[in-house]
Amino acid sequence: MKQTKAVFVVSLDFELYWGWRDVCDLESLKPSLMNVRPTVLRLLELFQKHEIHATWATVGFLFFANRNQLLRGLPSVTPNYLDDTLSPYSEIIGLGHDEKDDPFHYAPSLIEAILETPHQELGTHTFSHYYCLEDGQTLASFKSDLDAAIGIAKHWEVELRSLVFPRNQVNPDYLQACADAGIQAYRGAGHHWMYRERKRCRESLVRRACRLLDAYVNLSGHNTFEIKRTLCAYPFNIPASRFLRPYSARLRSFEGVRLHRICRGLDFAVNHGHAYHLWFHPEDLAMDLENNLAFLARVLRHFEALRDRGAIESLNMRELATRLAGSPSAFSNDNCSARV
Repeated sequence: MKQTKAVFVVSLDFELYWGWRDVCDLESLKPSLMNVRPTVLRLLELFQKHEIHATWATVGFLFFANRNQLLRGLPSVTPNYLDDTLSPYSEIIGLGHDEKDDPFHYAPSLIEAILETPHQELGTHTFSHYYCLEDGQTLASFKSDLDAAIGIAKHWEVELRSLVFPRNQVNPDYLQACADAGIQAYRGAGHHWMYRERKRCRESLVRRACRLLDAYVNLSGHNTFEIKRTLCAYPFNIPASRFLRPYSARLRSFEGVRLHRICRGLDFAVNHGHAYHLWFHPEDLAMDLENNLAFLARVLRHFEALRDRGAIESLNMRELATRLAGSPSAFSNDNCSARV
């Protein structure tokens, strides 16, 4: 494969309450979650306007039309976390009947909208928002979870090819199982110490503070990657470059600095023929939708200016993986390298 242009990858972790249930109670999140539907639709409009190819890594629970269908689609082996609050399975019986009754746990209408929008890929965020590094879970339960995700996606005539590990808990021991299940690409965690994958109990305030500061000041580098040298194993690692943090009224004076941080990363990717991977949750943007969409539009306009020069293109994770799979040198161990 001859890589002549930089690549801009966008991925979204689409979870609704399944990604937050072990962190916040539902009542406190309802105002934000109620706004996720218009957020997703507005994002799709924005992506279509700017011709952005994006991967929507979607929790498998969201595919189901109703609770009875979900109960029939559960995996044969469920995770046995030592911390039982991490498992969502005991809560299923208390869900509303369907999306209209319970818009916090079902999203078939939004999945349909994603599939109807050009250049959008439906990927997986596992079936149950599965935590691959937490104590008690096993390879067998992960495989069962992934099989369930693949099964409900097939019901929608979707073949899952891209995976984003919840909480970015990439487990190298599970990558072969992903490949065996047909997954071509996953989003790797950052290589810098503040972004490396770890259990939730090993997270720290220092790491969180550093990540917040890094959104404004270049502490970790631009985190771009040279495609033909970085993606040296299968499934392909398409690592994260930058998390798009939501708008903060307290930090609004620094919005220009935050924008500059992302745009300089895109510029760096263009100047070096690298790829830049921006990711976020649609739920993050929902609380202050107008400010968040305005900021993202400024990022996409910068990308558009670079694309108009012929310097960069937009690819979703599946498209990039497909291109890599067509390269005879993609699987060579000589292709491994670092990020910048």
